[in-house]
Amino acid sequence: MQIGHHKLANALFVAPMAGVTDRPFRQLCKKLGAGYAVSEMIASNAILWNSEKTQRRANHTGEFKPIAVQIAGADPDMMAAAAKLNVDRGAQIIDINMGCPAKKVCNVAAGSALLKDQPLVQQIVEAVVNAVGVGPDAVPVTLKIRTGWDREHKNALSIAKIAQEAGISMLTIHGRTRADLYHGEAEYDTIAAVKESVRIPVVANGDINTPEKAKWVLTYTGVDALMIGRAAQGRPWIFREVDHYLLTGNKLPNPQIAEIQAIMNEHLLDHYAFYGEYTGLRTARKHIGWYCKGLRNSHSFRHLMNTADDCKTQLQMVNDYFDEMKLHSDQLLFLEAA
Repeated sequence: MQIGHHKLANALFVAPMAGVTDRPFRQLCKKLGAGYAVSEMIASNAILWNSEKTQRRANHTGEFKPIAVQIAGADPDMMAAAAKLNVDRGAQIIDINMGCPAKKVCNVAAGSALLKDQPLVQQIVEAVVNAVGVGPDAVPVTLKIRTGWDREHKNALSIAKIAQEAGISMLTIHGRTRADLYHGEAEYDTIAAVKESVRIPVVANGDINTPEKAKWVLTYTGVDALMIGRAAQGRPWIFREVDHYLLTGNKLPNPQIAEIQAIMNEHLLDHYAFYGEYTGLRTARKHIGWYCKGLRNSHSFRHLMNTADDCKTQLQMVNDYFDEMKLHSDQLLFLEAA
């Protein structure tokens, strides 16, 4: 699998998720079998370029290459400028967000709201490709979309052709419309139709949560790669599970509690170092909750863990909890249910 001239380790991608796919999480997923990961969304508004949040989201220090940065916005010139800036800061691939369904993004006509305006879609992709994706130092530009605005207005086929003609190097499609948000089940017929209609690589995204589902989606749609998002929350080893299954047809054994504890410790220590004491303590809570989901007394533990007032205490609480879980390994429900 390649994106432009970048050869990837495999065709399993980490989906960009706001507040989740920061550098520590991306790096962990890559270590555990993901071939590619895209940063959290960075706004194209120049006013925000030097904000603490944007600076952190654009931090790729020490990350496995290629470095991919996702940008979002509705103004072609601003998007082109944002692409240039991020390339200057080390981005090797630029991804355009036209898939986010969040109200705060769609209310400013960005993300999946753009799917309503195909001429504007064309202007944006052409502007970004012309800014960084042509010439001897061309940086591949990719695009992430949904199947359409709502179920009566699915226009992924039209958008895909616009993207291909503009020079987009790869297209990722989430199998829901903007109106669906994350409700219901993802559908793959539209993704299969897009794959059939274009020459550029196509990536399927949405509800890929087991090795078997990954294999089915790959076969059914004929896509070139798969993107996994929510299923990796608290379970970053899903990438090695899927990779092994696709290569061998056999399932890996579930990770033992000691390995999960070790993975989580590595993640949390990197997380604390990345965010610092105040922010790291608070933003780690959601990851800890995901790692503990389905375990014995996890609800009570999450409430207790939230009382920690420093990272050292929080980490100790987590390890005490997982040490106790080693005594109740028959009750690690989520390992079987995931």
